[in-house]
Amino acid sequence: MTRGPLDGLAADVVACRACPRLVAWREQVAVERRAAYRDEVYWGRPIPGFGDPTASIVVLGLAPAAHGANRTGRVFTGDRSGDFLVAAMHRVGLANQPTSSHVGDGLALDGVWITAAVKCAPPANAPTPGERDACGPFLHRELDALRPQVVVCLGAFGYEAACRHHDVRPRPRFGHGLEVAVPGGPTLVCSFHPSQQNTFTGRLTGLMLDDVLRRAVALARRTPAPRPAGAPAPP
Repeated sequence: MTRGPLDGLAADVVACRACPRLVAWREQVAVERRAAYRDEVYWGRPIPGFGDPTASIVVLGLAPAAHGANRTGRVFTGDRSGDFLVAAMHRVGLANQPTSSHVGDGLALDGVWITAAVKCAPPANAPTPGERDACGPFLHRELDALRPQVVVCLGAFGYEAACRHHDVRPRPRFGHGLEVAVPGGPTLVCSFHPSQQNTFTGRLTGLMLDDVLRRAVALARRTPAPRPAGAPAPP
């Protein structure tokens, strides 16, 4: 069977060892493991995107979590950020179930693809600019293959990665609910990242994320929809 561009990209992502610090960290975490997962075999490699290969919406995050995707081998799977995101995707009809616990759990996405700007788990969840740039070609290939109508940018890091790919200039300041229409390309729709720091403090609520995802669905279908409450006007 001939591999499609996303299959080939996934194989290249998984084989990558370009960034020594990230390679060392992801493999160290996979050996030391968290106590709650001490009996599990960690993935410990880069994480390709996941979802519907015909997606009109891409959800773009920062990087895999050390004990989430770096453990399970699937983006936004096995951690609370993934729980929060996938539950919202299920509520708006983009996922067949509200949970994302492990590969083979039955999760299927409809019309959406989820990925991260950096494919390896970074120490302190903070890739260096060099690591970000080294991963950039993977994201470029991913977005070029998918050609989505909407990119949901989770956090400023994901937004900046999308802006770099689409050469957005000037770049409007990131904010929850911000929309940027790329001429000849997708609309970027921004949300605070579903990190525990944001969801536990109420900076990002389920309703807020639902509103952003519903807006993305409406934009992908080219049908009118209300803007999220308090969203800045498009530039």
